Amino acid sequence: MRTMDKKTQKLKEKLEQELATLELELTDIGRINTADHYDWTGTSGSYQAGTADKNILADKIEESQTNDSIVTELEARRANVVKAIESIEKGEYGKCDECDIKIPKGRLEANPAATTCIDHAK
Repeated sequence: MRTMDKKTQKLKEKLEQELATLELELTDIGRINTADHYDWTGTSGSYQAGTADKNILADKIEESQTNDSIVTELEARRANVVKAIESIEKGEYGKCDECDIKIPKGRLEANPAATTCIDHAK
């Protein structure tokens, strides 16, 4: 691991905390693909096979679809957080993916996983 300044160390700690939170949230509403640890699928939580009631099945399917949407968003955020942590460890943290200029500290403090400068923010 590279030596980093105190601000970067604090941002890394913040990212690690966010990663832990995201993984808890993903576990609550999703299931990880055992073949690909970056791929999650939404679940309906308490689904039980053999339920014959069409209304219960419809509710479970709807819940699973809703959770899939949420899982997709959480997965994207998780990927950005992991990328930021890896870039810190490589000593490449805080550069805009689009123009390669340094991302302002204020932006990184507000969003430590930011991958672009304000001009290129989506």
